Amino acid sequence: MGEQSPVLEMTGIRKVFPGVVALDGVDFRMFPGEVHALMGENGAGKSTLIKTLTGVYEIDGGEITLGGKPVRISGPLQAQQAGISTVYQEVNLCTNLSIAENIFIGREPRRFGKIQWGRMRRRAAELLARLDLDLDVSAPLSTYSLAIQQMVAIARAIDVDARVLILDEPTSSLDTAEVEQLFRVMRRLKESGVAILFVSHFLDQIYEISDRLTILRNGQLISEHRVEELSQVQLVEKMIGKELAALEDVEDKAQSNRERAAGAKPLLEAEGLGRTGAIAPYNLTIHEGEVVGLAGLLGSGRTELARLLFGADKADQGEVRVDGKKVSLRDPQAAMKHRIAFSSENRRTEGIIGDLSVRENIILALQASRGWARPIPRKKQDEIVDKYIKALQIRPADPERPVRNLSGGNQQKVLLARWLITEPRLLIIDEPTRGIDVGAKAEIQKLVAELSTGGMAVLFVSAELEEVLRLSHKIAVLRDRRLVEELENSADVDADRIMQTIASGASS
Repeated sequence: MGEQSPVLEMTGIRKVFPGVVALDGVDFRMFPGEVHALMGENGAGKSTLIKTLTGVYEIDGGEITLGGKPVRISGPLQAQQAGISTVYQEVNLCTNLSIAENIFIGREPRRFGKIQWGRMRRRAAELLARLDLDLDVSAPLSTYSLAIQQMVAIARAIDVDARVLILDEPTSSLDTAEVEQLFRVMRRLKESGVAILFVSHFLDQIYEISDRLTILRNGQLISEHRVEELSQVQLVEKMIGKELAALEDVEDKAQSNRERAAGAKPLLEAEGLGRTGAIAPYNLTIHEGEVVGLAGLLGSGRTELARLLFGADKADQGEVRVDGKKVSLRDPQAAMKHRIAFSSENRRTEGIIGDLSVRENIILALQASRGWARPIPRKKQDEIVDKYIKALQIRPADPERPVRNLSGGNQQKVLLARWLITEPRLLIIDEPTRGIDVGAKAEIQKLVAELSTGGMAVLFVSAELEEVLRLSHKIAVLRDRRLVEELENSADVDADRIMQTIASGASS
């Protein structure tokens, strides 16, 4: 496979934005019939490289060749015409239309100006059959899961004779079975000679599906490897440019926190708290300085449990006590009065406001808690924001930069800063490390451990069991929207134990 010529070569690619060299002489190549993983921390240059390849950005230096011939890609349409197709993390389809309509939207087969519906459906079914999918192509896309919607997006992409298929974080919202289904499709495409560029933060998935990987750091090429040549530890070290001492520090800090929190007093107690159709009634006590992890599969009720404690959803059963006194968490405003903060997993739709600056995003919750009739003076805003940009190492350190221009990891830090300036006693963070790189994950995990050391209670929701185990004092395990068991995080509790609990559905 390695003896054949690359289908794509990018040589000495340079891209400069005002004050920032985003790509500094990067080389990148792809071979037919390979899955090639593009690796690096958020901000390493992965997205910029993809955007130069797809014509979203014009390169400032270097050369791109396809099939051995130099090309100048001036826009996404030209990239598609050249055989480069992209399926983005956020599936950009019309769920109210049928599968067939989504595949051929803008390219419908016509005769005498009229759409040939039968021909379009037959062609759609043939495309999906190539991916081992047997679907009703006349059914609305909305009736199918996100995983199937991903497959439809891929079918649309390969129908334009794609030689290079770019999959940008395609598994971030898929469960295990759906990931396997996607991987089967990717293997079929490999067999047909398509070169697949795969971007993911899940290292196990990278090693399962990829043949080759390229590592970027700070806009520069670090190295290219066959996957079997590099261990996961070596990969991470190359990505972050340092040894994995950061995660070891988190482990040590979390362990000392467990010993310290053992005698702490209860901060919040939920008794029989539930919401019909969302989460069965549950009991949960969170102590001062304690990190409580929520573990469970996709759809198990982790987010629903957390939202009740913030009043984002209103409980219709049970009660909540703070410092032993019954309280009403009827809405987020009430929760904030009791110094409870909630950082949502949906940072794009329920978190950051892309058009606002970093400063404006950070002060949002504090301003809301004061009321809009009492605006925070600009000088005070600048002092607060500067403090948290430095404390959380938000990069670039420009408070007036639109937050949409930050990497995912730095957007997550902006959200955490927003809530930390309200000085909460309980911080609820839902999937704070999803879709961000290893280095940023380590920084956020370290921050959680430090907050716990300072006496703040944290409810930590994550699909990654290893980080739940690394940080938590105790772990509440959910299955089928029910809290089934609460485990003290001791030496005999590991990922296998949690998975067994989830599988058996043992009730506490």
